[in-house]
Amino acid sequence: MAQKKEYKNILLLNWGGIGDEILFMPVIKSLKEEFKNCKITLALEPRSSAIVQLCPDIDDLIKADIKASGIKKYINILKFLSCVRGKKFDLAISSGKSPLVAVLLFLTGIKERIGFKSKTSFLLTKSTKLNENQYASNMYHDLVSPICNADCHLPEIAADENYTLAQNLTAGEFIAIHPGVSKMSIKKNILKCPNLTFWKNLIAALLEKGEKVALFGTRDDEELISKIVEDEKISSNKNFVNYFNKTKNLLEMANIFKKAKCVICVDSAPMHVAVGVNARTLAIFGPTNEKKLLPQSEKFCVIKNNIPCRPCLWHKRAQNCEDSGCLNIDYKEIISKIQP
Repeated sequence: MAQKKEYKNILLLNWGGIGDEILFMPVIKSLKEEFKNCKITLALEPRSSAIVQLCPDIDDLIKADIKASGIKKYINILKFLSCVRGKKFDLAISSGKSPLVAVLLFLTGIKERIGFKSKTSFLLTKSTKLNENQYASNMYHDLVSPICNADCHLPEIAADENYTLAQNLTAGEFIAIHPGVSKMSIKKNILKCPNLTFWKNLIAALLEKGEKVALFGTRDDEELISKIVEDEKISSNKNFVNYFNKTKNLLEMANIFKKAKCVICVDSAPMHVAVGVNARTLAIFGPTNEKKLLPQSEKFCVIKNNIPCRPCLWHKRAQNCEDSGCLNIDYKEIISKIQP
């Protein structure tokens, strides 16, 4: 029987937002379990570098904005290749279905290279079939199948079990709501969030039922959050806690979500954080495909307006349609899904 090959210095490439990096975490976990002494370096976009707060298995980062516009993109790629060539990696694994992925890996000079099959995958030493019709973590995890037999588990965020909540919150007795998406998504007309009236009605109804509601958001959500708290019926309620911009980082958000009765959010990075700490999650989906982005489990509940044309984003279109009727969701459906 041939001796199993050991890899000591592995480069992983996964370009995307923080949600994409959380979905990629099972790849990192399986490699660390299979090659216990390996060092893992993750190449990613600078905007997603906070993933190291959530995944201690990452030993190093290479930040490279290879999606920049114009000549800057090519300058960044050259800088990336120069950096990689000096680090003596013995294995590179990259996500991404573009034929350019294999070209980039080939140019790194790394001896062993794994990616998804494409018309340029002859430039790889191993490749695996891309199956997009599954949960994204499973799709990414297929990349390690040529070198290990590990099962794919859900993303698992290293939350602090001893984290102390603020005095106005009690574990299991508050509902965490994160209503926003990134400004980048909005700028690109990728709309995944119901309107202001929906959020006001939902929060007001929860408070009327006697639920404690903690509202979360970052600077990207400032406009939406400010309009919600303008409603005195909400902001003056003793059971309402405004947590806007008060979490120091993603790990603190994860620690709080883990202790929530449930998390209500849209298809966004906070949804993946909630899944990563195995919190009861009510996730609102509009044009995106919940089967690819949320694990099938009773713990994670999809809220959607099941019109015939959804989901459409990515496989049919790159932006929302003018109607966006898939975001016309009845807030009462969420109320009905909250367990006593």
